[in-house]
Amino acid sequence: MSLPLHRLTATQTLTVPFAVDTFEALGPLSHAPFPHRHTFYEVVLVRAGTGTHVVDLAGYPLRPPHLAVVLPGRTHHWRDASALEGWLILLGEEFLAGSPRVRELLHRFGHRPCVSLGPDAGEHAGTIVARMRREYACPAADTLGVLRAYLHILLATAARQAGAPAPGGVGGQRAQLARRFCDLAARPGGGLRTVGEYAAALGVSAGHLGDAVRAATGRTPGDLIRQACAVEAMRLLAGTRLTVAQVAHEVGFVDPAYFCRFFRRQTGSTPGAFRRASCGDAESTTITGSRPSNHDDVGT
Repeated sequence: MSLPLHRLTATQTLTVPFAVDTFEALGPLSHAPFPHRHTFYEVVLVRAGTGTHVVDLAGYPLRPPHLAVVLPGRTHHWRDASALEGWLILLGEEFLAGSPRVRELLHRFGHRPCVSLGPDAGEHAGTIVARMRREYACPAADTLGVLRAYLHILLATAARQAGAPAPGGVGGQRAQLARRFCDLAARPGGGLRTVGEYAAALGVSAGHLGDAVRAATGRTPGDLIRQACAVEAMRLLAGTRLTVAQVAHEVGFVDPAYFCRFFRRQTGSTPGAFRRASCGDAESTTITGSRPSNHDDVGT
């Protein structure tokens, strides 16, 4: 059985996939205890509660006020969560059309998905999300633009608190290309395997992509593709019951033995040893319309 994939299918009052509501209103899937993926972005503001938010391979103990961003395709779940209070903002890629800064902020948080906010920043964030919820519940002229602006303010404020650099900084077009490549490589299920395929998808030559990625990261595109492949394999080994051979097939290997050698080179562990460790250590290595009252598959 592969990782569950949740889609945003609530009846929409907007022209793009979007929802904002509380944990309670969105129901049990808003804090699902099993590893799963989304086809959409999720921004979570936890105001109270205990437990651990597991995003890919890392567990983040809740220290409210706590903000998290889960990118499409990443795995996450909630471990030992209790008395959660707060809001979830769920949005499709279409919501970000014409808002490159908001998209870049989301992806910057995607590399540091969970942060604890100070009391003042947490109160400010709660006020912003409450206003988003009211705007969504009673749409008016340019509600979509207002919601995008609120999300931009929320993420920019949280980024300042977390010490994250602002979008659009030093680096220019080559740095932006490198970030787009890293985001694309980290997204599972894209069917891209080689540097040439990634370059074609990004509309550049393989040589230009290599120069940009090396300048920005100090590593080659091939290194980062292999790293992303290993991370996806770890997600599947820790979060599903797929056999090692099935995991190998899912990440693009015809020969399971070659996959095992690749996995060991990348991680220092065999697939079987990694799975046993992830299952035996309390999941410490597990990867871990109308208003949004109609929540079929709005799970998180």
